[in-house]
Amino acid sequence: MSLAKAVVTGSVFRAPEKRFTQNNVPVSSFVLNIGEKEEMLLRVIVKRQALDEVVSEVSQGDRVLVEGRLQITAVKSDNGSERRIFEIDANSIELIGAGVSAGSPAKSASSNNNDMVKFDQDAFSNELISEEEIPF
Repeated sequence: MSLAKAVVTGSVFRAPEKRFTQNNVPVSSFVLNIGEKEEMLLRVIVKRQALDEVVSEVSQGDRVLVEGRLQITAVKSDNGSERRIFEIDANSIELIGAGVSAGSPAKSASSNNNDMVKFDQDAFSNELISEEEIPF
């Protein structure tokens, strides 16, 4: 279920990993901790090649800003209990923390200028990658 557009900041809890769908489309993901006092984990899914450079520079502990579409997925565990997984299908990612010195601009999805790369909702149809093809 897709809820709405969301903009969140947090620290990278689990480093990014890249996998490929059956159609050889790259899909990267990492886990973001958006909680301040306690862990509140959110999976970030990246399907856009324009964001690959930024995702490859992200490592555990970095602070990032993510803009995208918030989704909630209900899954059943082996014991039959149901839990919800919160995900963001990222449209833009900006590295705002570790690895950026005070005098240098933040690394963003657009390396030529400091503006974040943004995509219209219609620019990338979900028909390219169905939910069943996401490898995690």
